[in-house]
Amino acid sequence: MGRTLAEKVWADHLVRRGEGDEPDLIYIDLQLMHEVTSPQAFEGLRLAGRGVRHVDQVIATEDHNTPTVDIDRPIADRVSAAQISTLERNCQEFGVRLHPLGDADQGIVHAFAPILGLTQPGMTIVCGDSHTSTHGAFGALAFGIGTSEVEHVLATQTLSLKPFKTMAVNVVGRLRPGVGAKDVILALIAKIGTAGGQGHIFEYRGQAIRDMTMDERMTICNMSIEAGARAGMIAPDQTTYDYLKGRPHAPAGEMWDRAMDYWRTLKTDDDAVFDREVTLDASTLDPFVTWGTNPGQGVPIDGMVPDPEGMEDPGQRQAASEALDYMGLKPGMPMKGIAVDTVFIGSCTNGRIDDLRQAAAIMKGRHKASNLHRVLVVPASSRIRIQAEKEGLDRIFEDFGAEWRNAGCSMCLGMNQDQLVAGERSISTSNRNFRGRQGRGGRTHLASPQVAAATAVKGTICSPADL
Repeated sequence: MGRTLAEKVWADHLVRRGEGDEPDLIYIDLQLMHEVTSPQAFEGLRLAGRGVRHVDQVIATEDHNTPTVDIDRPIADRVSAAQISTLERNCQEFGVRLHPLGDADQGIVHAFAPILGLTQPGMTIVCGDSHTSTHGAFGALAFGIGTSEVEHVLATQTLSLKPFKTMAVNVVGRLRPGVGAKDVILALIAKIGTAGGQGHIFEYRGQAIRDMTMDERMTICNMSIEAGARAGMIAPDQTTYDYLKGRPHAPAGEMWDRAMDYWRTLKTDDDAVFDREVTLDASTLDPFVTWGTNPGQGVPIDGMVPDPEGMEDPGQRQAASEALDYMGLKPGMPMKGIAVDTVFIGSCTNGRIDDLRQAAAIMKGRHKASNLHRVLVVPASSRIRIQAEKEGLDRIFEDFGAEWRNAGCSMCLGMNQDQLVAGERSISTSNRNFRGRQGRGGRTHLASPQVAAATAVKGTICSPADL
């Protein structure tokens, strides 16, 4: 029987196959680290008298707690300052390469690695962060791990895991203008639910996926975790190779040719069988926006806030009712026309150069709505910021009335000074709209960069077509 892409990568990294109910032991090619989930792992090594097994296969950056303004000043929040200084000390002690705040290669952990060419097809990649699934856009098997697992990989460069199930996500047809990768993944999560992919690795396939840029593919894989999946993958193709060629850590010369020979084998065999399959017709999709407090509570932007009483499942009905109460919305309200206070464009989901270009194209020559408190535009990495400024995007954002910030996670999770206040409503290009995610009592609507930018123009939720 043929094998899926995920099964091939797993087999290529198998150190020892578990017997009976034992997990397999797989080799890890790359571990990415940041300041939040690393302190306990390094302390575990220290207490055990261990070092890092393969220090050249570990790389760290500062992203979650970093300020996005006044980065040359001491960090005001004591907890954030402590976590960042602890990472710096640990990396120095254990010899781990670090890209700190102010470094040209600093950025969100899932954004800076692809830009450097560290993320490559067929690799196994882990990080103490659930959105590590982002790297699956390159045909890598990438997933988030817990703190004890971070320590285990540091010490052994391996991980004990049971094989995951596989799910084919077929996105057939082509997307219409104004509909993008974020709309595809939000539509998928709305269709199968936030637990619909539990225990599975998604493989995204179909014409709409093949048409996407690498930035768009990373958006898709990034939010696989929001559908309950362990990881998301896309088979590498010419788009992948063109993106990687010439990057600092990509193979070169003869090594590039050898890598390509392997990368071309990384596709699901025609006779392979997935454990599950789901299909979306891209040609029928509209821009999506969330109304509730999890990424699965979303509807097409022309839709209305649903009525919980019409939901058959009691748990779903209660969750929807509680979400509407928190969000301050009523059943039957049109999504279009809901006024927002803040617009956030950024995060590891939608803070890449393609995303910034899309937002700038809508904002150019316009000005932010008078009812808005603020519009934050935060690049996902310093290299993305440099590229955006080279293209003049920063001037478009500033002329529009937006705040152009330094790289970091920013308002995506509010572990810094970029937070909502209680009752404040945002439309955000990030990945989670949980209660308090962007600040205690804050209300978050997830959407694409195009929808967020259009909303910034009008002051109420809308699509670019409404402008």
